[in-house]
Formats: sequence, C-alpha cells, structure tokens
Amino acid sequence: MSSEKEPSDWRARKKAATRQAIQEQASRLFLEKGFDATTVEEIAAAAGVSHMTFFRYFRTKEDVAADDDYDPMIGELVAARPAGESVVQKIRQAFVTGLAQIYDTDRGALLARYRLILETPSLRARLWENQNLTQQHLVSVLSEASGRDKGDLGLQVVVAACLSAAATAIRVWAENDDSAELPELVDRAFAALEEGLGDAGF
Repeated sequence: MSSEKEPSDWRARKKAATRQAIQEQASRLFLEKGFDATTVEEIAAAAGVSHMTFFRYFRTKEDVAADDDYDPMIGELVAARPAGESVVQKIRQAFVTGLAQIYDTDRGALLARYRLILETPSLRARLWENQNLTQQHLVSVLSEASGRDKGDLGLQVVVAACLSAAATAIRVWAENDDSAELPELVDRAFAALEEGLGDAGF
C-alpha cells in the first residue's frame, strides 16, 4: 500500500521539474534571441506549459532569469558550521561547500546566467534585490544560531560584506572566466575580506 507521503512527494517533484524546465528553456531562448527579444509566451511554449502556468512559478520574466534555489542550501550550510567559527568563516565555508556540490555539473549554466544578468540592466537591478533577500536570510540564520539580535548592525554589515565579496568574485569570473575558476575566486575574495576585517570580532 502506498504511503500518504508519496502523492505529496510526487507533486513536489513534478513542480520542481516544471520549474526547472521553464528556467532551462528560458536560458536557451535568452542566449539565442536576447533577454529583451524573448517573450513569456515563447518561454512557456518551449517548456510545454501555458503562459498562465509560467506565472504560477515566476512573477516576471526577470524572475525566471535571476531566481535560484541556492539560499536555503547556503542557509543550511551556515547553520551547520561549528559554533566557534566567525561569521565570515561560517559564510565562507558554506559558499565553498555549496559551490563544490554544484559547480562541476552547473558551471556552464552558471556562467551563462551571470553573464546574462551582468549584460542586462533590469537583471542587474534584480541581482541587487536578490542579494538583499539573501542577506536577510543569512542574518536570520546566524541570529538564531548565535543569539545575536537580527537588528545587530555589526552582524548585518559583516553579512553584507561577505555577500559583496562573493558577488565581486562572481563578476570577475563572469567577465574573465579563463583567469580562474569560481570556487577559487570566491575563496580568495573571502580571504581578502578576513584580512581586511582583522580583529573586528566577527
């Protein structure tokens, strides 16, 4: 006899597969036609769904290009770090570990996605919004783990600095992907940040 959990799991897998199909077809069309020239209707048709189904998964065309599912993974990795580590080390190791899980298989898609974002003004603005949401998520995770208040300015500033370091590494990689691999650049960016912070206590 099947369990009650199986239908729920099946629905979740189906939703995840549909979301992935929409994003994959969108990425292909953006590369072929350009972001501005690609319509939602074209993306939906290529993914085999209606345009109304598209909007159940993504609010806008910008969402399908800029959204990802990495925040929960990074948050879980940060929460799992040892209590004695600094905030910077927690986030640094979470990024390094997270990249190790996805980089080999997703490198091409990541590079295409970040190049598209950097080349498209509306997506660059969305990247800033996404970074702010990631910052809020990590501040909440770190606050719960450490007992620090979420409104702690120092905590917010250090988390923002960590995300800026990662974003800078991503930009350098996307603009010069033959110079170094992204995991190495991210690690170097965090090393530079830690050196700059010195004994700030985070």
